[in-house]
Amino acid sequence: MALADHLRELRNRITISAAAILIAGIVGWVNYDKVIGALTKPLKDLQAVRDGVVNINFAGMTDAFSLQLTVSLFVGLILASPVWLFQIWRFIVPGLTKRERTVARLFIVAAVPLFVAGCGFAFVMVPKAVTVLLSFTPPGAYNLQDGSQYLNFVLKFILAFGCAFLLPVFLVALNLVGVIPAQAMLKGWRPAVMIIFVFAAVMTPTPDAYTMLFLATPMIALYFASVGLAFLFDRRKQEHQPDWLDIPDDRPSSL
Repeated sequence: MALADHLRELRNRITISAAAILIAGIVGWVNYDKVIGALTKPLKDLQAVRDGVVNINFAGMTDAFSLQLTVSLFVGLILASPVWLFQIWRFIVPGLTKRERTVARLFIVAAVPLFVAGCGFAFVMVPKAVTVLLSFTPPGAYNLQDGSQYLNFVLKFILAFGCAFLLPVFLVALNLVGVIPAQAMLKGWRPAVMIIFVFAAVMTPTPDAYTMLFLATPMIALYFASVGLAFLFDRRKQEHQPDWLDIPDDRPSSL
């Protein structure tokens, strides 16, 4: 395909993904009260056990509308994840070999539940993160959170976990197509852990170490789980490798 054809194909995939997110966002708009109630529940629970007031506050006239629009699109992004992940696959599949296309199908099958699982795990962790961060509020003090900032924190926290849970999918896919062997993944665990912490620090919306650790810990566990799967796949490749490929290296040890 020519460059212009690739750009048109990319435009079509982006259009389909955006349309799916907008349509799914209608569900978030209709159920906004339930969604916002679930997202602000940690504040209400914390207010019940403290003497001070803990709640969200809308500073501007248009903040409430902007917040509802943002939350609706976020819900649409999660609900439409099978569509836009499939569009990613459809965009890259024409340039893949038959073997790589099989791996790409496995990517779609595994990516959607892992993305949703990551978002669900983050939703469970949000109350703990909010409780830790707001526990420093002095007794009797008012802690009125700006609605946009609070929802920005929560939504980014959830989205970061969803994207982080896609890490093993990409690593295993690269291993299956022969780009990264399991031994190289294991040897590079130190820089991988460092990159994970940097990613967690960038993706978490607050500068504290607690939220960074909340995100980095499961990512590190998923990384080593990917290494284990990669070793299993590499062993299977060796067992099914033809004997004629097992040729000793007759090059001299030194020149």
